[in-house]
Amino acid sequence: MPELPEVETIAADLRPHLVGRTILRCELRFPAIVRHPEPEQFVDLVAGLRIESVKRRGKYILIGLDQDRVLVVHLGMTGQLRIVDPTTPVAGHTHAIFDLDTSEGGLPPQGDAPGKAGSRRTPLGKQLRYRDPRRFGRILLGTEADLLLARVMPHLGPEPIDPDFSADALYAALRRRKAPLKAVLLDQKALAGVGNIYADESLYRARLRPDRVAQRISRASAARLRDALRESLELAIRNRGSSVDSYRDAWGERGGQQEVLQVYGRAGEPCFTCGRPLASMRIAGRTTVFCRHCQR
Repeated sequence: MPELPEVETIAADLRPHLVGRTILRCELRFPAIVRHPEPEQFVDLVAGLRIESVKRRGKYILIGLDQDRVLVVHLGMTGQLRIVDPTTPVAGHTHAIFDLDTSEGGLPPQGDAPGKAGSRRTPLGKQLRYRDPRRFGRILLGTEADLLLARVMPHLGPEPIDPDFSADALYAALRRRKAPLKAVLLDQKALAGVGNIYADESLYRARLRPDRVAQRISRASAARLRDALRESLELAIRNRGSSVDSYRDAWGERGGQQEVLQVYGRAGEPCFTCGRPLASMRIAGRTTVFCRHCQR
């Protein structure tokens, strides 16, 4: 599943090519991928809306539109969001196609009516396509308040790469939990954007066992973990994410972080620090890899 670095990479790729454009129309090839509102209503509501921002929150891509609406995309396990020319052949498992106008920098083409979806006078520009072979992703549309009220968008915890996210805040959050440390890191209400890959990597950097009880972590250990989370995630963003499975960026290219992962996916292989074989266990239903010697 794409995690914070992968979603951040895609959002950054899309931003300069989406902001200022208008969605002319939407074709849903698998309507069930839209979870809110009903697919027929979604198609009518999204047409004619102007894209004002592209952001990331946790593992969600938030495409801000006018009329205070936001187009929310969660990539699930295998979701891919790409900008392509309309003439590009449609790949299998493409579930949503958004036709965009040709406007740049927020200015519509002269003489066109940007609010009229499907207008023959509005030149067709790029297409934004959502593809998802396993169909675990989802698309939402509405105001942020409405999506939260409808419980289709969860309340998310703090962002671990936010400069304001402090070691004291992490320590306070851990003190409230009796669950294993890794299970807390995977809980999106506790910390937004961290998944299996970067939980393992961060715990290894912080020299903490993933099965340690969260509330027994010291302040010094919480500070190490906060720093390790930031370092792991920011390094992965610089390397454009980890393509350990199906992840590709907005141009269909692989990331590079999988080449430098320290523990994830390496059970039984030598620890890069001590040389002993890495161990594995199941925590919160996820395979967890760690070093019994280096992590305490």
